[in-house]
Amino acid sequence: MYIQYTMDQLTLPMDLEEDIPKNHLVRVVNAAVNRLSDSIFASVYPGGGRDSYHPKMLTKVIIYAYTQRIYSSRQIAKAVRENIMFMWIAGRQRPDFRTINRFRSERMKAVLETVFTAVLQFLAEENYVKLEHYFVDGTKIEANANRYTFVWGKAVVKQKAKLQEKVQTLFATIEEAENQEEQTNSGQDLSELGEASKITSEKLETAVKQLEERLQDKPKNKPLKKAVRVLRKDLLPRLQKYESHEEILGDRNSFSKTDKDATFMRMKEDHMRNGQLKPGYNVQIGTENQFIIGYSLHQRPTDTRCLKPHLEKIKTALGKLPGTIIADAGYGGEENYAYLESEQLEALVKYGTYHKERTKKWQKDISKIDNWHYDEAEDTWTCAAGQILTFRYESKEKTESGFEIRHRHYRSTSCEDCPLKPSCTKAKGNREIKVSMRYLRYKKQVREKLRSEEGYELSVRRMIEPESVFGQMKNNRGFRRFLLRGLPKVSLEVGWLSLAHNLLKQAAIDQKQKMVAQG
Repeated sequence: MYIQYTMDQLTLPMDLEEDIPKNHLVRVVNAAVNRLSDSIFASVYPGGGRDSYHPKMLTKVIIYAYTQRIYSSRQIAKAVRENIMFMWIAGRQRPDFRTINRFRSERMKAVLETVFTAVLQFLAEENYVKLEHYFVDGTKIEANANRYTFVWGKAVVKQKAKLQEKVQTLFATIEEAENQEEQTNSGQDLSELGEASKITSEKLETAVKQLEERLQDKPKNKPLKKAVRVLRKDLLPRLQKYESHEEILGDRNSFSKTDKDATFMRMKEDHMRNGQLKPGYNVQIGTENQFIIGYSLHQRPTDTRCLKPHLEKIKTALGKLPGTIIADAGYGGEENYAYLESEQLEALVKYGTYHKERTKKWQKDISKIDNWHYDEAEDTWTCAAGQILTFRYESKEKTESGFEIRHRHYRSTSCEDCPLKPSCTKAKGNREIKVSMRYLRYKKQVREKLRSEEGYELSVRRMIEPESVFGQMKNNRGFRRFLLRGLPKVSLEVGWLSLAHNLLKQAAIDQKQKMVAQG
């Protein structure tokens, strides 16, 4: 009546591999990591002490865990004990969660990028990727940090300035009281603190020590005693705290107290749906055929300043850059165009107004210099009313990274009686324009490339390249928040995630090709 069932009898086969399908994802992960050279891991295992788990085994376990939406080290350790796929790939070994986490976030610090590059080379050898096109895009992922323990750069500057004014006022009061008492300028060293903006914690510490020495000579001087107490207990610690905050901030405008490397950014995944700022990181990736070719992590909310450091990192890892860089309008600045030109890269990077320029409203707007005529020989601009704008002077502007932008200024001779002036400018006087001729040249080159048949095809393809990868990561695999803290460890998380994605993509293509072959 029933199929025989007993738990007291040994059954065959005993090998777990018999229960794993031939084309299963876990076999793809196993084969990819087995191809890696053991010398890659040698540098992080100096030897001595108790024998360590094999790094290839731990690498396989972590990559396969990330493909299965398992990111917690405790959950990975649980799967190694209970899941047949994990048991097979781990060779029935059972590393605990501390070992897994230590390997993932510390051991692999200097090795993971080498592993990623090696796996990418395997994919290139097997023609999954050709490294011809590089589609760049970025997304923001929330940090493992409290959303409400923030420090704002402007607030630090403001509070520090107020505190320095208090210190100056306090020292001025002390000096005035002592001068009245002794008719001598005994506080000359204190006055040398200078302006409030120049007071540092080191100078203030020295001044407080001087006051404490005076207090020993005048132990009954209550105003001086009170001043020393206020400085030592309140003002000096606060100034040191503000200086520490400024050092952590660097050129950022905010950071989280929980994860000091995280910057507050506006994100699409907003749990309160009110556009609030949350601590996070800007993840930049480059893809081809929806494989991740390169990745980098940034603390800047905008993409514009991330392109150059991202490509420099990829150039270091791969030894060269792919032939054509394709990106959206978020990267279309003069500085980025100049960098791409200096690297002799074919670039299809839109600028901010590219799509607006193609609308009828833009083409009929007489205030836009794109609709004016420029005479290169005379170096003049002619507006829609026929007024000629002549060159006046050239100005220079430096970006935060030190890149120099040169603007040429032009002004018309007379706009007073022009009937088109209300539609052209709101200025009371004559119309004046500021133009970067180099940026106009870059825009013209990009415009021609994008309107070509190949350029249009690549720009359309860009919409389904990195965007679909981010969709896979965030929606399909549920990775919306980092588990680790600090820029180095979070970068490792992105590396593990990218490795898992590439092997998942390889397995999906292999499965599709097999189905096509079978008819």
